[in-house]
Amino acid sequence: MRIASLGSGSKGNATLVQYRETTILVDNGFSLRRFQQRLQRFEIEPKSIDAVLLTHEHGDHSSGVERLCANFGLPLWTAVGTARAALTPEFDYHRLVAGQPVSIGAIDVLPVTVPHDASEPLQFIFQQADSGKRLGILTDTGHITSHIVEAFGRLDALLLEFNYDAEMLASGPYPDYLKQRVGGNHGHLSNEQSLELLRRIDTSSLNCLIAAHISEKNNTAGIVDRLIRELDDVPAPILANQETGFDWITI
Repeated sequence: MRIASLGSGSKGNATLVQYRETTILVDNGFSLRRFQQRLQRFEIEPKSIDAVLLTHEHGDHSSGVERLCANFGLPLWTAVGTARAALTPEFDYHRLVAGQPVSIGAIDVLPVTVPHDASEPLQFIFQQADSGKRLGILTDTGHITSHIVEAFGRLDALLLEFNYDAEMLASGPYPDYLKQRVGGNHGHLSNEQSLELLRRIDTSSLNCLIAAHISEKNNTAGIVDRLIRELDDVPAPILANQETGFDWITI
């Protein structure tokens, strides 16, 4: 199994997960033209994508999903609440329910409910159907729950949100209402909250850690890299960015 990103941040998110002949796209916050431009470097044709998973309705994750699926006939999987908030009423989709796994080609997908200020937000754990390798994606989450700790333990790879540094957010340019939203229980994960998760979960099989959704105004890649490297028994991080995401990483 392998993972790649077309971009990660508040201006657009799209993540590819691939195993054997199966390719899954998680979210698309880019216009159709920009998505196709960014996809070229991965040598994948849009029509070859087997499924699109939509985590929630916020524009940096959802704005390009419906048009992409309609143009290339791609099946969309998402929660009912997200579909009602993000899609036109007549758009057809496959329903996802938190805690109920689905099989898409060679990949088993477990949707996980998370606290975020959206209608029915989900994050995902992917498992190779034939061998058990497990990859987790966890972004757009306001705080760490016991359910998240249980679900995201014993992974081989994890893409984890490190959205903001608490001091930078407090002293930064955002208006107060936006600071409260980002730092609230249904906002995003701070550096410390994500470090807390890494301390609490079983990381004994973790061989790949990707730090993602790093705020360009309230955080820096340097801070994130330094903090993660101070942890014991956690691999050195790969840092996703807004402009290029990251290239294929084999789990």
